[in-house]
Amino acid sequence: MIYLNNAATSERKPPCVVEEMLRVLQGTGSSSRGASEDDLSAARTVIGARLALAELFSFDHPERVVFAQNATLALNMAILGTVRPGDHVVTTAYEHNSVLRPLNYLAREHGVQVDFVPVAPDGSIYLADVKRLVTPGTRLVAVTHASNLTGAILPVGEIARIAHAAGALVLVDASQTAGALPVSMPALGADLLAFTGHKALMGPQGTGGLLVGEGVQVAPLLHGGTGVHSALPDQPDDYPEHLEAGTLNTPGIAGLGRAARFVLETGVEAIRAQEAALRERFVTGVRRLPGVVVYGLADRLEHVPTVALNVGTVDSARVADRLAYEFGIATRAGLHCAPRAHEALGTLGQGAVRFSFGYYTSQDDVDAAVAALAQIAAEEA
Repeated sequence: MIYLNNAATSERKPPCVVEEMLRVLQGTGSSSRGASEDDLSAARTVIGARLALAELFSFDHPERVVFAQNATLALNMAILGTVRPGDHVVTTAYEHNSVLRPLNYLAREHGVQVDFVPVAPDGSIYLADVKRLVTPGTRLVAVTHASNLTGAILPVGEIARIAHAAGALVLVDASQTAGALPVSMPALGADLLAFTGHKALMGPQGTGGLLVGEGVQVAPLLHGGTGVHSALPDQPDDYPEHLEAGTLNTPGIAGLGRAARFVLETGVEAIRAQEAALRERFVTGVRRLPGVVVYGLADRLEHVPTVALNVGTVDSARVADRLAYEFGIATRAGLHCAPRAHEALGTLGQGAVRFSFGYYTSQDDVDAAVAALAQIAAEEA
């Protein structure tokens, strides 16, 4: 199988990630739940992962790197922990359901007003729309760093400057960018940054987290044991315990921390250049194919290594099935948990076939995908 579904999850992991997880599974205890050498080893592993992630995101407060089981939980923690009844929130039509659904819930149950920065048919968003929608009463601006559908990288820094000028907090969803390109929390102007471990970071599934900027107040989503301050009736105010309740996923966090170190050692810029070359090779090949439509290719946009396309009017699921079962190529079809983005691009009914490349994708994999699409287009379009 040629695996081109890395925007969903990275199939291959660096060997050091697997080795680190096995080490923890075979001989460590519970972080913050004891003083034995095994328990202390677990605590050191968790602290090491916080330090690695803080370095990766250029964040000066590793204690405010809060672990979660994925970006979905991290985004819910950020949104539900900062937005109050009657508040105003601005987000974009590119967002994943991990942002859309919490906001829809708040709008329905707590009178929160939500406005959406539109996505143009060519995949662009315009800062003029951000300036029009963000007002002095806006509580939160939630924006994805890159679309999980087209791979378009959004001008987050400029959006953050507009938001901060109005007094709003900025939440960045780095699910598609962490590990794929440099992600600096200060440079982006993020007050809150959510990430997942299992995509471009090449860590294990079930890992991720939320970075909480100094001075940002987030109400806990979870309440429970922290291993410290046990006499308190409420969650401690100290970080990370303020937002972390229950026993941590130490083996997963160990793998996540080692994955972050691998990315740092390899070099994020080197990874970005390698993956950008693969994407360019693929786009150049498929744009020549009759009947193939590639979405979100406005010249003003940069991209992570993700491409969405369709073959004529053929249902995207049929194309993805043929790629998988006739050519051994894994992609993803459908709406990709981003219905507003599909509506903007005109693909809400058809969906799209998403190709997403990763660190372990080869040029031969890309060429095989182009050849397979050529055959399908010749037969179907």
